Amino acid sequence: MAARGGIRSSALRSPAQIPTRPWGAETVVGDTSTARIPLLNGSPSVPGGFPAKAFVGEVVPFRVTAFREGHDIIGVHVRLTGPDGEITLHRLSPRDDGTDTWSTEIALDQQGHWTYRFEAFSDDFATWAHAAELKVAAGVDVPVMAALGAELLSRAAAEKDRPAAQRKRLQADAASLASGDPELTIALSTDAALGRIFAERPLTTLRSTAEPQTLLVDRVAAGVGAWYEFFPRSEGAKRLKDGTVKSGTFRTAAKRLPGVAQMGFDVLYLVPIHPIGTTNRKGRNNTLVTEEGDPGSPYAIGAAEGGHDAIHPELGTAQDFRAFVRAARKEGLEVALDLALQASPDHPWVAEHPEWFTTLPDGTIAYAENPPKKYQDIYPLNFDNDPAGIYAEMLRIVRHWVAQGVKIFRVDNPHTKPLQFWEWLIGTVNAEDPDVLFLAEAFTRPAVMRALAAVGFQQSYSYFTWRNTKAELEEFLTSVSQETSDYMRPNLFVNTHDILTEYLQFGGRAAYRIRACIAATAAPVYGVYAGYELFENVARPGSEENIDNEKYEYKFRDWAGTEERGESLAPLLRRLNEIRNAHPALRQLRNFATHWSDDDSVLVYSKHLDAAFTGTGKPDTIIVVANVDPHSVRETTVHLDTTRWGVPLGDAFEVEDLLTGAVWTWNEHNYVRLDAFAEPVHILKVRDRS
Repeated sequence: MAARGGIRSSALRSPAQIPTRPWGAETVVGDTSTARIPLLNGSPSVPGGFPAKAFVGEVVPFRVTAFREGHDIIGVHVRLTGPDGEITLHRLSPRDDGTDTWSTEIALDQQGHWTYRFEAFSDDFATWAHAAELKVAAGVDVPVMAALGAELLSRAAAEKDRPAAQRKRLQADAASLASGDPELTIALSTDAALGRIFAERPLTTLRSTAEPQTLLVDRVAAGVGAWYEFFPRSEGAKRLKDGTVKSGTFRTAAKRLPGVAQMGFDVLYLVPIHPIGTTNRKGRNNTLVTEEGDPGSPYAIGAAEGGHDAIHPELGTAQDFRAFVRAARKEGLEVALDLALQASPDHPWVAEHPEWFTTLPDGTIAYAENPPKKYQDIYPLNFDNDPAGIYAEMLRIVRHWVAQGVKIFRVDNPHTKPLQFWEWLIGTVNAEDPDVLFLAEAFTRPAVMRALAAVGFQQSYSYFTWRNTKAELEEFLTSVSQETSDYMRPNLFVNTHDILTEYLQFGGRAAYRIRACIAATAAPVYGVYAGYELFENVARPGSEENIDNEKYEYKFRDWAGTEERGESLAPLLRRLNEIRNAHPALRQLRNFATHWSDDDSVLVYSKHLDAAFTGTGKPDTIIVVANVDPHSVRETTVHLDTTRWGVPLGDAFEVEDLLTGAVWTWNEHNYVRLDAFAEPVHILKVRDRS
């Protein structure tokens, strides 16, 4: 299938079959790196020369800087070659901002490796038409312009591979221009049909071609999805009469699958499901003192029962896990598994491969630290002592779980492992199975996070969790949708088992509603950790973690009862996911645009998708207006650049609030009242005006 947004060259199946056309050769004098018509700053692009990224159905902007000396007009194309070898040609349009930037948008509809290359050319017809229109109207060089036009059209008519009907018309027009008639010259220079002939197939004497670039298009789940995280051991866990707890299993956890699916989530993310070590096992709230029955942190992987390729015996067997994956798939959920490359002191690796760890001068193995946090129950791997052995083992582990039906991995702390390891591992795995996806859980320095995305991670955690004010959100969301969107896809998790921000701790229920609405609409991938819908906002004193953290104990939650009592956020999450599924504009990242309000706590943004890309034949536009102060009622005026969705400034249009059903008539300036304690966010659909 051809990419949408350009001219389909159905006869062109491979570069070797592109017909040579009389565009003229590029003139090179001396040894220079500058093309005759320069092509600079092409995008999409990735630092370090790695392939740019997109996902199936994503609308990708292609941009390049191109110009030439003097006043002659140029044109710019991008030539796309799809994974199946089909070639499509797409014309770029110049921006009206004086930057010599040319751009177009193209929706890519095949998974795999694409190539693209920019081509610039002298647009001989456009140059003549522009000059003829001005000069003939002014009575300047009238015979000359007619003669030049006749020569140009005759040259085009002589091209053997032009359609016969076009050649016939061009010959007739050339003969007419030979008469030198001024009115006819102006008429032909402004003739729309003639202009379309040359727009589709330019006539040119100069051309420049940039080097081909690679664009990797992943499956849809790489760029679109609603994630839900839970601990399978808590789902179905029971407290026995003696006070001990019987762990939940994959069989009992499967009973929670319909509830998660009914909320509209796509991906079910499981924390590590492997045996947990007993040495230095952590007790409740990360203490060093354990009590009988404390399950330990699932990140302390490895025990006598096995390591990363084993399943905790209390959860079930490998057969039970595969059945769980199949049950999730029947509910429309894809299971993602935590890939935490570390070991408990009891992991088989410690005895079999002590060289994979760091030995201190006193002979002990260094445990993991993230100051001020200490993880005495975890040994980090040392990738420098035996890189070949570690690389091979990590690849074996990933292949093992892929064979069990897992195609998505949430990778724990990838920034604590060598960057070249991830480039090798992800590249190797994706060469075998391009459907396997990796999410980088790296809350670290921007350069490191971006580098992880560049070398292969299909998704990334981000700073969204800590961006709460209007100014912070505007800067962050603009950055991830514009500056790094060629390679870094943010997954906007609102909370995790490790992170309970102060905003959620002290913002009450309004904070939970606000963050969910923004996460679900600002980017096509977002996630929540179980308990979010129950407003679990009590932190361990002095920390950003939930008290009685699920990492160290079982959690008992009354999902159904809480919702029946009207105390659950599940209805809002369900509605948000319904809105996401109904509006293709929300399944794009790069179309985010900020607007304005007179209040420093009222965030305004839009997501628009042109009719050519929605699949419905109609455009799709969503406007979000959010009061990001969870402690207040805000009244203000919002200001919109309505031209972004094709409405002239000053014109009225109707909007429908998709959360409440209210309908208003809006224009570029609108009064809003947002009550954090009732309805803190408007999610507005711009109604079709046709």
